[in-house]
Amino acid sequence: MTTNISSSKSWGLIAGNGRFPFLVLEGARSQGIDMAVIAIREEADPELAALAPRLHWVSLGELSRTIDLLHQDGVTQAVMAGQVKHNKIFSAIRPDWKLAKLLFALREKNTDSLIGAVAKVLEDEGIRLVDSTVFLKPLLPEAGVLTRRAPSEEESADMVYGLDVARNIAAMDVGQTVVVSSQACVAVEAMEGTDETIVRAARIAAGKSLVVVKVSKPKQDMRFDVPVVGLPTIATMKTCGATALAIDAQRTLLFDREALIAAANEAGIAMQAFPAVTVAEPNGAWQGIDKK
Repeated sequence: MTTNISSSKSWGLIAGNGRFPFLVLEGARSQGIDMAVIAIREEADPELAALAPRLHWVSLGELSRTIDLLHQDGVTQAVMAGQVKHNKIFSAIRPDWKLAKLLFALREKNTDSLIGAVAKVLEDEGIRLVDSTVFLKPLLPEAGVLTRRAPSEEESADMVYGLDVARNIAAMDVGQTVVVSSQACVAVEAMEGTDETIVRAARIAAGKSLVVVKVSKPKQDMRFDVPVVGLPTIATMKTCGATALAIDAQRTLLFDREALIAAANEAGIAMQAFPAVTVAEPNGAWQGIDKK
């Protein structure tokens, strides 16, 4: 279905933590769109109030109130932007009756299943959840080398190896990042996030150079949980001795893109975007991957 971007006030933003919600608001404003914001109290930045005149705070788990507030503001199209930490979703959450009923009905207790079910509930209420990158297309890189320095032969080999590993763990909804050294997997992301995975890898590798690989899921739903790389990740890589980063083209958001690439160049980090995959073939090979 085509997303209808107009200057109406029918747009809403469900905001988690980080820069993502700010970028969505700025992108929407540049197109004349005034978004109502539902900010998750346990995650969202209080500074959102300065950008969003129509802002409501809800606690994680208040699905019924979220829907009521979106209806109150006349929202028919909504974007989810900003992380909600996985451990909070499944440990700190205090669900209201609507969310509790949804959680009870879930066959798989993972983030994709939960947010997908929430999206279905919103749709049933007349609120369509749309691609979270709809206002941020310039931040999605095309395939190719993004930095001044291209990956070395050894780094390229680590990227190819890491892409295969990362795509398999992403397909199982374990994580989306792996850290590789000399074609050996040093660390796999679980719930801790990319930066902490890199720090753990550096501790294990004990001074060896590292390559970071971050991918989307084979059936990535661009409405939520889109892979993101920001300046903090480049700073973490520099501190931890990671010299190269592989990402999925057109499925990874580069926050503060120009500054991020400049920081990578300054640190001597090579970045390359690879064509994303969509599904796995029966023999286990990934369709769409170009390892060149």
